[in-house]
Formats: sequence, structure tokens, C-alpha cells
Amino acid sequence: MIIRQATKDDVSSILFLIKELATFEKEPDAVVVTEQELLENGFGNQPLFQTIVAEMAGEIVGMALFYYRFSSWKGKTLHLEDLIVQQKHRGKGVGLALYKAFIQTADQLGVRRIEWVVLNWNKTAIDFYEKSGAKILADWQTVQMAQENIKQFISEN
Repeated sequence: MIIRQATKDDVSSILFLIKELATFEKEPDAVVVTEQELLENGFGNQPLFQTIVAEMAGEIVGMALFYYRFSSWKGKTLHLEDLIVQQKHRGKGVGLALYKAFIQTADQLGVRRIEWVVLNWNKTAIDFYEKSGAKILADWQTVQMAQENIKQFISEN
């Protein structure tokens, strides 16, 4: 297994993994991002995210996609958006290798915190994260507003 930074040539595999994750998370039709958007936003002049991939026998089998955030309390942080391993390659250490690579990257970048969200029904992931020393924050709720709600809010206010 090779763990490395993603390149432009990996974009179709990245999108494939994003769609596989959406299916796993019971949202198979939620992905609207395109290969072109991933290319422009991840590999253009001002990348909005970075991706580490796991490759086995020339095939991308997993990835960790993350980006900078800024905490008013802590300063520079990294947000892990997705950590996904193809279903057929789970249980082979791929997820752990990607997780370690992400944490090492965070350490090298000198961030004061890394953060991510996990679905409350994903017990396997929760147990894994807690075992690694991560803290699950039960008193915080994730808040999102979809594009149509943004437009509606603006038009009404």
C-alpha cells in the first residue's frame, strides 16, 4: 500500500470514493460536485482542500480529504471532511494508514486542533476515534444551510 498526496490524475477516483461514502451514509443522491469542480478547487492556483490517497496495485482504494479552518479560540486547525475506504478494502489497515497520515500532516503543519464529524450511528468509527484519543463532543450540534435556503433567507431578509 502506498499513501501519498493526490494529484490531478486522481480526481475521478476521488469522486468515485465520495459517491461510495454518500451511499454508505444513506445519501446516494446527495453528491452534486463534479470532477471539474474537484479539479479546480483542489488542484488549481488556490486549492481549497487537500487529499491524501491510499493506493494498492495501482488502484486508489481510500482517501482523506481535508482543509484549513480557523478557530477564534485555537487559531489554525484542519477539518477532516472525508475518510473513506472502498468497502472491498476495509479491514486491511487502509483507514488507519490514512488516519495516521492525516494526523502526521496536521502535526507537520503545526495546527492546534484537528476536527471532523461522525454520524451517531457509525459505532465502528466512533469506537475507532475514541480509542485513538479523539473526543466526541456530545454537546455540540452540526448546523448546515443548503443553497436554496441561503437564497430564500436572502430574499426574505
